[in-house]
Amino acid sequence: MKKKGNEFFDDVYDVVRLIPKGRATSYGAIAAYLGSRRNARIVGWAMGSSYEKHGIPAHRVVNSQGILSAKMQFPTPTTMQERLESEGIVVKNDKIQNWKDCFWDPEKELS
Repeated sequence: MKKKGNEFFDDVYDVVRLIPKGRATSYGAIAAYLGSRRNARIVGWAMGSSYEKHGIPAHRVVNSQGILSAKMQFPTPTTMQERLESEGIVVKNDKIQNWKDCFWDPEKELS
């Protein structure tokens, strides 16, 4: 049974809290792990209200190509990049450069 609304959002936040420092994942990877493979946009929507919530490392969630598509949701346009770089992730032109190396797949890591 698929979860809706706040329950699904809470599940998204729980997964995001598990992303290790120095790693990043995508909206789609989170959706797939939660059994809603087609709902990457809903994960993005959930993330949209979490960018400054305490304990949710939202800067570690990017699009499927490693692009910092939500950078404008942070206090400044460079906050997301600065947070990723402080964890050792290389970002250039709003894209994670070593995406394959730092991609964290919850389906593999949490199964």
